[in-house]
Amino acid sequence: MHPTTSLEKPRQGWAGMWNISFGFFGIQIGFALQNANMSRVFQSLGSSIDDLPALWVAAPLTGLLVQPIVGHMSDRTWLGRLGRRRPYFLAGAVLATTALLLMPESAGSSAGLLMAAMLLWLLDASLNISMEPFRAFVGDMLHRDQHTAGYAVQTAFIGAGAVVGSLFPYVLEHFGVSNAAGPGQIPDTVRLSFWAGAAAMLAAVLWTVLTTREYSPEEQAAFGNLDEEPSSVAALASRGSMAGLPWIAAGAVIALLVRAWDLEKEVYLLAGLLACYGAATMLAIRLARTGRSTSMLAGIVGDFSGMPPLMKRLAFVQFFSWSALFIMWINTTPVVAQYHFGANDPASAGYQQAGNWVGVLFSVYNGVAAVAALALLPALSRRLGQLRTHALCLVAGALGFAGFLVLRDPQALLACEIGIGIAWASILAMPYAILASSLPQSKLGTYMGLFNVFVVLPQLLVATVMGSVMKAFFPHEPIWTMAFAACTLLIAAAASLRIGK
Repeated sequence: MHPTTSLEKPRQGWAGMWNISFGFFGIQIGFALQNANMSRVFQSLGSSIDDLPALWVAAPLTGLLVQPIVGHMSDRTWLGRLGRRRPYFLAGAVLATTALLLMPESAGSSAGLLMAAMLLWLLDASLNISMEPFRAFVGDMLHRDQHTAGYAVQTAFIGAGAVVGSLFPYVLEHFGVSNAAGPGQIPDTVRLSFWAGAAAMLAAVLWTVLTTREYSPEEQAAFGNLDEEPSSVAALASRGSMAGLPWIAAGAVIALLVRAWDLEKEVYLLAGLLACYGAATMLAIRLARTGRSTSMLAGIVGDFSGMPPLMKRLAFVQFFSWSALFIMWINTTPVVAQYHFGANDPASAGYQQAGNWVGVLFSVYNGVAAVAALALLPALSRRLGQLRTHALCLVAGALGFAGFLVLRDPQALLACEIGIGIAWASILAMPYAILASSLPQSKLGTYMGLFNVFVVLPQLLVATVMGSVMKAFFPHEPIWTMAFAACTLLIAAAASLRIGK
């Protein structure tokens, strides 16, 4: 039974916020190594540029499946001294460390490309197991009026970790480590970067695990954070038993179009996901009607279909924002290699030089994000409001992507990364700060995990559909992917301005 008056959650100082989010520094090192180097690894192992989206599709797919499940489970977990969220980001860090250590060994395998793709799947799944509870962890541990500051600190660590991860190969080359690689081989700079990143990630997550103490369920109840919310499962039970059929039909139509229009085979994955969601919805409705209110499937589907209106509007913005980011992660290396270094052969010295320069570019946008999160976003938010600030930052990112089409000097691309970095800071901080203060705390992990669906869906769309679009209209011209990225950010900016209307 809850007390009639809730206690105030203690305010955290800067040291407390540091400890809460420091583990994200290590997780982002892992993401940065993945984002800046996996296209390079795949092409070095024999993949063509046309195959890259298919190989990358493992990453967002694992996030789509893992984050809502982990969020749902972490809301209902309490493992004594380990707590509620920490067991998940510790387990994820251990698995991700294993994947990073093994990734360079794919070059010595007879099935190196398959091994690298499977390890990417493991790596991204593990990073997602760690990442989702960290998002909810900030909301758990901080007073409501500290959420903006808390997510700003987390974004600063994300930026700092990404700088370190992105710069590893570039720095190692300048210390004399070989950056050359023959056909089917991975350069020593990349190999050592993955190993160093594994150690750094595990150490950072252990820091948060060992220096923080989560509030127990009794303490959260005393804060008024675990009050019962209206059951989403009951609302789900009231829906028609055939409510999932439109999703199944949409999947079937897309599958037929792939065959009729000779689209890229990866689009079948999108069709399958729609059909699977339709089937899951029908099963969840059946479970809800039988009174299984504790069913994970019924709970997740019910919460997804019953998202708060603010979350739905922010989800639309996230969808287009993350479309641009995934376009960038897949295509920046081949774009810079072809248009700024004049190198198309992944085994050439010029291509490897371009790969290292992309690491520098990625470190710049992440470094800008780390600074902007603390120095720019709070001031702009106070002056313009959160939504206008977010829109302005997204426009800055669109201008950065547009710069890739007009600039040919690799050094000049650093200016583009400033705009992209400002957008990245806002994408990582603003939506989560808004959500953490408006969502029910008893379902914070679940809703944060479901919000990630709108981070993952655009990535899957890019990985499956972008290849068909580029093949049809811009074959062998990856530079135009940057124009797509600029347009999607402008759409996101316009949508963010309409949220408050």
